[in-house]
Amino acid sequence: MNDTPRTQPGQPIRLYGMALSGHCHRVELFLSLLELPFEVVPVDLAGGEHKQPGFLAKNPFGQVPVIEDGDVTLADSNAILVYLAGRYAPGQWLPRDPLAAARVQRWLSAAAGPLAFGPAAARVIQLFKRPDDPAQAMARANALFTVMEGELANQPFLAGNEPTIADIANYSYAARAPEGNVSLEPYPRLRAWLARIEALPGFVAMPKSAVGLAQ
Repeated sequence: MNDTPRTQPGQPIRLYGMALSGHCHRVELFLSLLELPFEVVPVDLAGGEHKQPGFLAKNPFGQVPVIEDGDVTLADSNAILVYLAGRYAPGQWLPRDPLAAARVQRWLSAAAGPLAFGPAAARVIQLFKRPDDPAQAMARANALFTVMEGELANQPFLAGNEPTIADIANYSYAARAPEGNVSLEPYPRLRAWLARIEALPGFVAMPKSAVGLAQ
């Protein structure tokens, strides 16, 4: 990894989110790994706080997470990861080399696609007792995990030999996939990858919920 000295924010970064959201956890996890001072500001999604004018001024899409870093207000978990990596750990978690950066972007796209519509969606159905059929989401999850299992045969992290924001973006919902009735037992390399992330200094776990296979 690049040894460029890290800068620090002038005041704690404010993270607007909710504890059950993997999108919010990936940002909290990265802030902790970067050893940046931050405070979590809970947003009452059940009460519709994210659709009120005050919050919509921060994110017109009405979604968490959002961060406030001094005069910067930024939404979207993957965009936040890119920002934090570039501002506070340049060259370390998001490589400068074009090909290496592209490999990271590939997994950010996976986090916004197959991960969100696979294990994340399957978990939401169980967590909030939705009447939706989880079969398609579970199938997407297993298809994604099969790809991850294959690629992790040749390298310890998703985008290469060092952890990047690709790993941070995909960790939370993969780790909690059993809450959506998606077993991780068929994927030993994926489970080893999760353990490598959990061994990083500053790691913070996503809260567990007793649903699905995690009951």
